Amino acid sequence: MSVFNTINLLRKSKLRILVLVFSGTIAAFYGNAQSSGAAINPAPFVIPALREWHGANGFFVWKKTTNLVVDAAYKKQLLPVAGLLAEDYADFSSGTHLKVSVGKPSGGDVYFTLDSNDTSLHKEGYHLNIGNFIAIKAHDSIGAIWATRTLLQLLEQAPQHNTIPKGAALDYPQYEVRGFILDDGRKFFTIDFLRNYVKFMSYYKMNDFQIHLNDNGFKQFFGDNWDSTYSAFRLENDTYPNLTAKDGSYTKKEFIELQKMAQRYGVNIIPEIDVPAHSLAFSKAVPGIGSKEYGMDHLDLDNPLAYTVIDNVFKEYLQGPNPVFIGKEVHIGTDEYNKKEAEKFRAFTDHYIRLVESYGKDVRMWGSLTHAKGNTPVTVKGVTMNLWYNGYADPKDMFALGYKGISTPDGWLYIVPAAGYYYDYLNLKKLYEEWTPNKIGDQTFDEKYRLLRGGAFAVWNDHVGNGITEKDVHDRVFPAMQVLSQKMWGGSVQPTSYQTFETNAKNIGEGPGLNMRGRIVSKDSLVFSLDLKSKPNSEKMMVMKNAIINKQEQALQLKGGCSYLKTKLPGIGYDYTISFFIKPIGNNNSDAILFGSKDAVVTLNQQGSGNLGFSREHYNYAFDYKVPINQWTHIIIKGNNKGTSLYVNGALKQKLESVKKTFPNGKDMAIVQTLFFPLQFIGDKANAANAFIRDLKVFNKELSDEAISKIDATSNQ
Repeated sequence: MSVFNTINLLRKSKLRILVLVFSGTIAAFYGNAQSSGAAINPAPFVIPALREWHGANGFFVWKKTTNLVVDAAYKKQLLPVAGLLAEDYADFSSGTHLKVSVGKPSGGDVYFTLDSNDTSLHKEGYHLNIGNFIAIKAHDSIGAIWATRTLLQLLEQAPQHNTIPKGAALDYPQYEVRGFILDDGRKFFTIDFLRNYVKFMSYYKMNDFQIHLNDNGFKQFFGDNWDSTYSAFRLENDTYPNLTAKDGSYTKKEFIELQKMAQRYGVNIIPEIDVPAHSLAFSKAVPGIGSKEYGMDHLDLDNPLAYTVIDNVFKEYLQGPNPVFIGKEVHIGTDEYNKKEAEKFRAFTDHYIRLVESYGKDVRMWGSLTHAKGNTPVTVKGVTMNLWYNGYADPKDMFALGYKGISTPDGWLYIVPAAGYYYDYLNLKKLYEEWTPNKIGDQTFDEKYRLLRGGAFAVWNDHVGNGITEKDVHDRVFPAMQVLSQKMWGGSVQPTSYQTFETNAKNIGEGPGLNMRGRIVSKDSLVFSLDLKSKPNSEKMMVMKNAIINKQEQALQLKGGCSYLKTKLPGIGYDYTISFFIKPIGNNNSDAILFGSKDAVVTLNQQGSGNLGFSREHYNYAFDYKVPINQWTHIIIKGNNKGTSLYVNGALKQKLESVKKTFPNGKDMAIVQTLFFPLQFIGDKANAANAFIRDLKVFNKELSDEAISKIDATSNQ
């Protein structure tokens, strides 16, 4: 009998038995572990929580020589999984490369095998047995991937990142779809951001990434003029080249590679082309297909050309031996069209279900069939709806028709950054304690209801141009991903109180190699300093070019043009405090750079105004302050998720926060003026400032006004 079968029998028995595995032998301990004098390991904290845990005593020690060994019978399925773990561990451990091999495990190894016939293993499920070696037995290769995510989280939390508590776990998801929806139409996200999000989602066993590829702003923020209203479609398109957004898009090759990468991580990319509403990008690219009656963001469903255009768009990504959309499912949108045209909307919806299915894909859609009541039949078989608002698609009625559903309730799960409606940040405590995917609006279904596939939360960037950045979106998504990972994997089970979950979750990050939040950990809040009176911190300094250490001024001297000091810190995220002294020299070019990275720049002459300011993601902000030339000034910049503050010589000068832009029609929009502070370059490769900089200090928290005053007083002594 195998180790795993023995564990299954013990797990199902009435006796409380704890199992240890040592090089293939089993020692069973009955009853309370205290009787043996050894402490039994409690269930370790991971997100989402393990479904079952049977603790042993002691710890597996992960070494740089740990081997990843794959069962020869399943090497085709599992070598890629072991290889992925080796890659991630290299990111996690600063370059340690683990050996991957095929064979039998020895002490200290990690062993991978499969067993789809084990009735205790659900789809995506796995057994994890941690003893003298670590044994992973999964239902399928995806389950094996999730087992590796568990191991990585355990290593991340270990004091020296090299121990894992011994014991046996059984783990599997409650729901098959555990999703996140990103509105990429109203706000562009770089391909690197999407790649990082694949890794981030996989780390939390979230397996469904729906990318909303097209949308448009609200015309009331664009002079009530459709021609001026922002719209975008994010994919390269050969049939209609003008369709592809000029301010940010993906090539077909990039999008294909993204999907392939996601498959390696156990994540499904769900591309969404949203029609026939939310369709301004199409009516701008091909004049004449927009609705004159309902608005140019509605396609004219009486115009055959509208069908021709959208047919061509879908076909370009679905047809041929190597289609752009490589996954099993494609989302066709179908939401919020004017209800007066219900029959035509239903016919349009059915047409695109059939078109997409003709290419061997399953269809997802928003549906809106309650909103668009009518007699025109709409295909049901194989179709899944995102159930977001019961007035548009009533869940019980849609299930009665036979549609499958993904719980996406707006009142629980919609993040609309800085819009003043829905959620800026989700109510995480309420979600953790009260919501599960079987709760959709005012309706509750059995957790195991056969047509309920799972859940998805969403970010909608409704207010185009409001200053929200990728960093700001991630600041909202990160804690939500942690909580909703638990809810979509574990369902109604609450392994700990929310308070305990929140505390422990702080010890788990975004995944190996990721630091999108810009967190810098140090023994105290001072995480970086550049004090040229003493030896610079060489660990965080990489190279200096065309800049000098001026001994007379005891400062770094930037000389304009290409002049910089490069550090090993790309930047710091919220919350932070940056303190430095600056002495500008003569005239500076427009947007002369003091600090820079790929995310942002801090400038001495913002857009030629002479004011101190910053720019990020094509948004430009200036403080109402000009740094005096040829004299030393103490500057402190504080940042959090609400805005950015400037202190001059110890006193608050200005807060860029809670600003609203009012439009001619009286509509208001909140403008976000946050800054993920750039630290990669002091100076720049092309447009550095002419200035002396000294006593740079970086803190990973917001300092109080009192603390700032003390820094100023101490620095001036």
